[in-house]
Amino acid sequence: MPLPLSCAPIIASYGIRGDDPSPTFLAIELSQAVHRIKLINAWDHAAVIGPGTRVLELGCGQGTCTQALAEAVSSPEDPTGTGSGHITAVDPSPPNYGAPFTLAQAQSHLSAGPLGPLVTFHRADPLAFLAATTSDGDDAQRWDVAVLAHCIWYFRPANTLRQILSALRGRVARVCVAEWALQATELTAAAHVLAALVRAAFEAHLRGDSTENIQTLASPRAIKEAAGQAGWMVETEGTVVPEAELSDGFWETGAVLDKGFVQDVGKEIEYGRVKAVLESARDAVAAAAESAGGARAVRSVDVWVAILTPAGERLAKSP
Repeated sequence: MPLPLSCAPIIASYGIRGDDPSPTFLAIELSQAVHRIKLINAWDHAAVIGPGTRVLELGCGQGTCTQALAEAVSSPEDPTGTGSGHITAVDPSPPNYGAPFTLAQAQSHLSAGPLGPLVTFHRADPLAFLAATTSDGDDAQRWDVAVLAHCIWYFRPANTLRQILSALRGRVARVCVAEWALQATELTAAAHVLAALVRAAFEAHLRGDSTENIQTLASPRAIKEAAGQAGWMVETEGTVVPEAELSDGFWETGAVLDKGFVQDVGKEIEYGRVKAVLESARDAVAAAAESAGGARAVRSVDVWVAILTPAGERLAKSP
C-alpha cells in the first residue's frame, strides 16, 4: 500500500530542528520528506517495502530517508512493536559532518525519538560493514531489501558500487536504488545537470579527497552496468520528477557558482587545459541558471528509481 503524502509532516517532525527552526528550514525538511515518500512509493508498487520489512540502508547520512523508511515499515497497529520492521542504517561519514546539524546530532536525535526502536545506526564503510557482519551459516545476518537512495554519487573510487552490490548477493532479496538521472524533464533543471558534471569533473582531478556531495557520477546506464557485473538485474525501473520545492538543484548549482569554486579550481588544478574546461563549464552553469531565473529557481534533476533482483530470479508480482 502506498505511503500517503499526508505523512510528510509527521516524517519531517522526526528530524532534528533545534530550539527555534526558521520557516525556511521547516519547508526544506518537509520537501525532503515528500521526496523520500515518492521514492518509496516508486519501489512499493512491487510490495517491496512495507510493515515488517527489514531494510539495510547504505549511505543513510543524517537519516533523511531513514525517517521515511521507518514510517513505511512500522506496523499501523503497533508502530514500534514486533509487527514492525527495522532499518539498519550505515554511513561512513565522520560525526562532525553536515550542517546546520552534524551527522552525530541528527542520528542521535532520531535514536532518542519515536523512531528509536525501529532504527540502528552504524558508522562504518558499507563494504567494511558487510564484511564484518556474519554472511554464512544459520546465523547469517540478512535483510529483506537494501536501499541506496541518493548515495551512489558519494562513492569513491568508481568501482565501489560494483563491490557493494557483489557483497549484497545472498544477503538481501532485492536492492532499491534511487539516484539523480542526469536528465531534466523540467528545463529549469538543466543547470543542475551541468553543475553535477562540473563538480564531478573537478573531483576527478583532485590530488586528495574532499567531503563534497558529488564524488563520482554514475548515470542509470553505469549503475545498471555495475549491477550486471555484480550479478543483479533490473526488475523494474522508472523516473521520479522532483517537486519544485526540492532544493538540491539550487544547492549544487549555487556551490559551483560560488566564488570559492573558482578559487578551488585555481588552487587544485594544475593542468591548464583542464582548468580552462572547468571554468568554461562553470560559465555554462551560470548561463543555464540565468535562463531559469537565477540559481534559486533551478529545479532538481529527475531521479532514476529501480529495483534490482539477483540475475535469473524474478519478483512475485502483487495481485
